[in-house]
Amino acid sequence: MDNDHGLLLVLSGPSGVGKGTVCAALREYMPEIIYSVSATTRQPRVNEVDGVNYFFKEQEEFQRMIREDELLEWAEYVGNYYGTPRRFVEEMLATGRDVILEIEVQGAMQVKEKFPEGIFLFLAPPDLEELQSRIVGRGTETEESIRNRMAVARTEIEMMEHYDYVVVNDQISTACEKIKAIVTAEHLKKDRQVHKFMKMLKGV
Repeated sequence: MDNDHGLLLVLSGPSGVGKGTVCAALREYMPEIIYSVSATTRQPRVNEVDGVNYFFKEQEEFQRMIREDELLEWAEYVGNYYGTPRRFVEEMLATGRDVILEIEVQGAMQVKEKFPEGIFLFLAPPDLEELQSRIVGRGTETEESIRNRMAVARTEIEMMEHYDYVVVNDQISTACEKIKAIVTAEHLKKDRQVHKFMKMLKGV
């Protein structure tokens, strides 16, 4: 493990848990972290900007990206595709920058196969009632869509055991503080520090 190489942070959790809100707040708590923008075929929500919130793609273009291996991961979720462009992430990690991916659980499991050294963070709701309330509160989902998302959420929560850390998103500020503490601790792990001191000793 090279301390000069950035950390790949993978943040995921059920729909409606507040992944986007937490990531937006993390930009203030940890401005040095690079936020990886995902590609998706879903329609933009109000105030979402192409290239900032997501790269909005037509299905044909997204499928081309899959065929040409331009995505680090991809998943189909409730009728839409989501994926992470590969090149940007790899370039940032190589320069020593930490990169955070905000992705769905299916995608996180793909990344874990390719980057087992990544740090996997599961953002959990305080309870299922609060999760459903947040989804309803968006005002963008039909009753059928809400039922589908809640069914998927239960399955996703069962995947929690495959993650390194679980952060309950009760208050945004508290969740951000916990994630910042996790990143600090990961950078201080012996395996990321020892080579630097070995070099120092050889120079004595």
